[in-house]
Amino acid sequence: MAEQAGGANVADHIAAPIGSDAAAKALERGPCGALVVAGISVALLFIGWMAFYFLLFLPRGPGG
Repeated sequence: MAEQAGGANVADHIAAPIGSDAAAKALERGPCGALVVAGISVALLFIGWMAFYFLLFLPRGPGG
């Protein structure tokens, strides 16, 4: 039976090590992309909540 070679077993698939200066420069701005995605998702959730509030709850009047 032949063994399957994974990606980590092939030397071409392993990134070359970088120096600490290059790593610091790469991480200088932080997780900007993650913050943008999180901000967009929170904004969409807030807009959806506002739509429910103004289009569904307010027209029905006070509960009780």
